Amino acid sequence: MKAHKMFLNSIENKELFWAEQAEKIQWFKKPQNILSEGEHNYPIWFADGELNACYIAVDKHVEDGYGDQVAYIYDSPVTETIQKITFKELQENVSKFAGGLQSLGLKKGDTAIIYMPMIPQAAYAMLACARLGITHSVVFGGFAPHELAIRIDDCNPKVLITASAGVEVKKRVPYLPFVKEAYEMSAHKPENIVVFDRQLWGNKVDWENEPQLTNFQELLEKSEYVDCVPVASTHPLYILYTSGTTGKPKGVIRDTGGYATALKFSMKNIYGVNEGEVFWAASDIGWVVGHSFIIYGPLFNRNTSIIYEGKPIMTPDAGTTWRVIEQHKVSVMFTAPTAIRAIKKEDPNGELIKKYDISSLRTQFLAGERCDVATLDWYEEKVGITPIDHWWQTESGWPMLSLMPGVETAEIKRASAGKPVPGYDIKIFDEEGYELEPHHEGYLVIKLPLPPGALLGIWGDYERFHYGYLAKFPGYYFSGDGAIKDEEGYVFISGRVDDIINVAGHRLSTAEMEEAVSGHKDVAECCVVGIDDDLKGQIPFGLAVLKSGVEITEENLEKEVVALVREKIGAVACLRNIVVVKRLPKTRSGKILRKLIRTMLDGKEFQIPSTIDDETIITELEEKFLEYRK
Repeated sequence: MKAHKMFLNSIENKELFWAEQAEKIQWFKKPQNILSEGEHNYPIWFADGELNACYIAVDKHVEDGYGDQVAYIYDSPVTETIQKITFKELQENVSKFAGGLQSLGLKKGDTAIIYMPMIPQAAYAMLACARLGITHSVVFGGFAPHELAIRIDDCNPKVLITASAGVEVKKRVPYLPFVKEAYEMSAHKPENIVVFDRQLWGNKVDWENEPQLTNFQELLEKSEYVDCVPVASTHPLYILYTSGTTGKPKGVIRDTGGYATALKFSMKNIYGVNEGEVFWAASDIGWVVGHSFIIYGPLFNRNTSIIYEGKPIMTPDAGTTWRVIEQHKVSVMFTAPTAIRAIKKEDPNGELIKKYDISSLRTQFLAGERCDVATLDWYEEKVGITPIDHWWQTESGWPMLSLMPGVETAEIKRASAGKPVPGYDIKIFDEEGYELEPHHEGYLVIKLPLPPGALLGIWGDYERFHYGYLAKFPGYYFSGDGAIKDEEGYVFISGRVDDIINVAGHRLSTAEMEEAVSGHKDVAECCVVGIDDDLKGQIPFGLAVLKSGVEITEENLEKEVVALVREKIGAVACLRNIVVVKRLPKTRSGKILRKLIRTMLDGKEFQIPSTIDDETIITELEEKFLEYRK
């Protein structure tokens, strides 16, 4: 009941609760005004406080005598590199790179775009921006030049920081040529382009013929150490554009003081990580998980964080995840269910797990996609740990639903994302805005104020923020997700509202059907979407990826899965169509592109999302769907 009492305290005595949490981070000027109304009457936290995120993440630990503790472990199987960076080394690199940015004329209030692979220099760049009060916007390295260009035009950066190249498996990814292309496309021209020359496989930047470029390493080495600049608690630490953006990008703004308070709280109480332990969020800095739980959160809590460059199932095999855990003594890990499903597909019997000593791993968290029960069961059986599935968004910046192993041991309910964490007063509403009884599906909303660390708004577009999140249910934040809450307060996410399909007047969750399909012994991964039907309005259609080495005909699989869904959900589910595919289309962060699949199956025109992991899958799916129709 400790977690429940903490939650109730955070809702009933919110100002006192968060004032106490704010005491656990270092302020230059402690806030007296805990909760107030900001612009447009949107609630803000700690408005009169002053601090610096880089100071909390780096300098404070050096001052406290932990300079020799490892801050980051850079593990890059694609370049066969392992590098350990202490807090003292991190402080030196970050402060000198900040000096370099200062020498280029950057100052508090400016913006910077960072477009880099998973290398330590990306962390240096982010923390150096935070050190000076420069608002950074990290653009995921998988984005094409056009997507980079529209982000340049939205946030008008004074500098663009990049690398010469990235690596995927054994392929060189040309970052600098993409940057040049984006620069030509964009109306706004950053004053400086700073490039870290990786010199991969002999490829070097031609500095003599590229006088407009600034050498990252030279800038760092020749610059002087600079101190952290105090900023207001409400100062924008970063802008993060949500994945899948089309047209005008949607840049989520994150504050500094509320974010630091929330991340420190979540590392201790939700993730249950002690200072000095190793925490691994297997994500990318281009996503919110990377910002919160690779770069900032672990360092705020004086943890060692892993910067991993490569795909955990491909470099060199599906045992890489277990190798990293053993080698670096990972205590707590966070990854997407899609990564676990991919490992399960390649190593269904868990033979590779047995090769490694992963006894250091205490807790496994999952988020990004809802995790099916079959994958949870496989992980528990093969690894010996029951994963904790939890839920949050780019907009929240930290978990909204979870269990809290840092506070107490609680029952894990399969397919649930846990309970609302402190600060998130979550309700399930019907279309008219009335709260629903337990076990009734509706819209997941959160009563304002959102707790510290949640978004301040959308960069340069309050109207979009208001109509997208606040207008549908006044006084509440609309998450865009559907959910069910049970009588014990556990919440079951049914997916984005547009993943609820209407079959002949029956509102059905595709997530529930996916749960049934994934329960088939031969299915490694699946996706169910609603497609247009003249008679019933919509009907469900399933895609299944089979485990390696299984032998079953598509016809038999379809029969068995249809029977399974009928047994679990009933005839009303109407799932009759299953097609076997080699892989599912996903974003580079591992989310299944359901809208793309729906549009393709409906035979409508579609745009290939900028976030897609591999465009060649489009041709595979088109051929498969055509074959199935025949």
